[in-house]
Amino acid sequence: MNKADLAEKVAAETGVSKRVATDAVSAVFTGIEESLASGEDVSIPGFGKFAVVARPERQGRNPQTGELIDIPAGMNVRFKPGAPLKRSVDQ
Repeated sequence: MNKADLAEKVAAETGVSKRVATDAVSAVFTGIEESLASGEDVSIPGFGKFAVVARPERQGRNPQTGELIDIPAGMNVRFKPGAPLKRSVDQ
């Protein structure tokens, strides 16, 4: 499922137009992105939690040459699913 499919499903479930549903889905994603960019966690009860975690600098290897390279520190987004989501997927 992609963003357009999700917007279509929201439109069908709620009875709003596809345009309104697309705007709503985009607003949700934008809100999550902005919160994570500012360092805030995003918790959606029953669904899961998005969190930003620091990734330390580490050494890696160039697969073509075998040469050691330094991989810089950075930030990653992690998702931890909530219990109801885990249960629905396990079925």
